Amino acid sequence: MRRCRNRRCRAAADAIMSAVPAPAQTTARKLRHFLVFAVIALASPAIAQDFSSPPVPPIAAAPPGSASVGPATFTRWSGFYLGGEASFNYGQTNFSGTTQPLVALALQNTVVESEFAPSQLQALGNGANSAFGFGGFLGYNTQWQDVIVGVEADYTRTSLSMTAPSTAAISRSFSPAAGNVTSVTIQNANARLSLSDYAEARARAGYIIGTVLPYGFLGVAVGRSSYSASIEVDATCTGGGECGGYPLIPSSGQNNALLYGLAAGAGVDWALLPNFFLRGEVEVVQFASVGNTALTIFDARVGAGFKF
Repeated sequence: MRRCRNRRCRAAADAIMSAVPAPAQTTARKLRHFLVFAVIALASPAIAQDFSSPPVPPIAAAPPGSASVGPATFTRWSGFYLGGEASFNYGQTNFSGTTQPLVALALQNTVVESEFAPSQLQALGNGANSAFGFGGFLGYNTQWQDVIVGVEADYTRTSLSMTAPSTAAISRSFSPAAGNVTSVTIQNANARLSLSDYAEARARAGYIIGTVLPYGFLGVAVGRSSYSASIEVDATCTGGGECGGYPLIPSSGQNNALLYGLAAGAGVDWALLPNFFLRGEVEVVQFASVGNTALTIFDARVGAGFKF
């Protein structure tokens, strides 16, 4: 339909519209409004494309040396690691039972020993010494978010040497029901134990706090030592004279003897770089007796290591 452009045409159109009933005119207006809204609705997606969306900030990358485990990010400690360390070692040795088998050997087959057991007399006390050491460690960690569980092997080279303090002679008189030995004297007792190195196999667990990993550990230890002991045993027989064959000086010792024990301690690893960390720890190692001599070691260590 062509649009009216002059007065005569518009007057004719108005005359026609005036002839249309009022209800029909209302319906026509509503139809026009509906068509306007439909056009706007169809044009909205096209209009929206003309407006640019606000920029979305990029997600920051995790810092180097970190691993995303679960909903949070923790310093990565999982995997293999190795390092070196320096240590201060303090050894304490209990020599109280060291001479007992030697005295028992010197008095074997005597009534005095079977009835009164003079071999159980304590001829020596405790000895102690300290030394510096060095060594290394190798381990593997598994990680569950902020919890670490792992295994580790450690080696320490040291030069601990403990000597029993000298004691005065010990004499005892007896009145056995049989036999001719009436008194026993033990004197000039001496003992020494040295530790050259030891190794440990540990299980450890820790909790991550930022870049710091506090941990505790339990393990078994084996050491290499040398020890020696001797004592003079004299016996007096009935009548006051020295028994035949006395004095006796029994002795014992061994080089490169193996010690077995348990280790426990705690420490802290501090990640300075993604693959480099510092370490500090303390521990106690209790070795089983060798040659009737018990050894306990207290260690303090500092070290550094690399993670892979």
